[in-house]
Amino acid sequence: MQIPPRRVPASGDAERPNVARLYDYYLGGAHNFAVDREFAERALRVIPTDEIIQHTRSFLRRAVRVCVANGIRQFLDLGSGIPTAGNVHEVAQQAAPGCRVVYVDNEPATAAHGRTMLRDNPAAAMVEADLRDPAAVLGSPEVRDLLDLSRPLAVLLVASLPYVPDADRPAEVVARYRDAAAAGSHLVLSHLTDDVEPDMVAKLVDVAAQTMTPIVARSRSAVEAMVAGFELLEPGLVLTARWRGEGDEPIGAETVSYGAVGVKR
Repeated sequence: MQIPPRRVPASGDAERPNVARLYDYYLGGAHNFAVDREFAERALRVIPTDEIIQHTRSFLRRAVRVCVANGIRQFLDLGSGIPTAGNVHEVAQQAAPGCRVVYVDNEPATAAHGRTMLRDNPAAAMVEADLRDPAAVLGSPEVRDLLDLSRPLAVLLVASLPYVPDADRPAEVVARYRDAAAAGSHLVLSHLTDDVEPDMVAKLVDVAAQTMTPIVARSRSAVEAMVAGFELLEPGLVLTARWRGEGDEPIGAETVSYGAVGVKR
């Protein structure tokens, strides 16, 4: 599979909104610029982007805790963005201090931000690489130094696969990580869908098209193909708000993504 050039050059990085910094802003982080904050506030007039991202982050935290409870102590977070407040290393290392985490993002400024933030944490690292190139990711010095691929790990693809177009065969990308992982490894995956709220998701896709990182919403059947080969933990592939969440029936922003955690047997 040919990997296209990076979509976001380092030059002019502060001149256009950047999806990683938008996530950081919506999550209350400080690693964003005025252009991101202005765009984020305009987007909120159209859709509840902040609620969507908060629900995604809540799913991530619940899933990471389940992985730790199942004995997982190493995590590979693909398409992570900036490791801002409440990210994987904070949640995992709070639950089990020995956890090791490698974040992966293909955008140079995001990777630079991540390395700066993690420089005092010897059990966490940032890789600048494209998740669509598993060989480059798994062969990176950071992965080789921190993760033992002969032992179970958690591969996280939370809200990152919507940025992978159909032409790059996202289900095959996931399968390559599955094949490289040891038995007992976990997959944590969430994906945007327009199955429930097509109008809201259409607006979200339109907003994302104004950044340098357009997104694709996919159906349940398409997401099912991505988790093939994993034994899904209860409650299976469901709306992320339903995945071991609490509260009433999901509505609105709670219904725009599917989530699942699976185990490679």
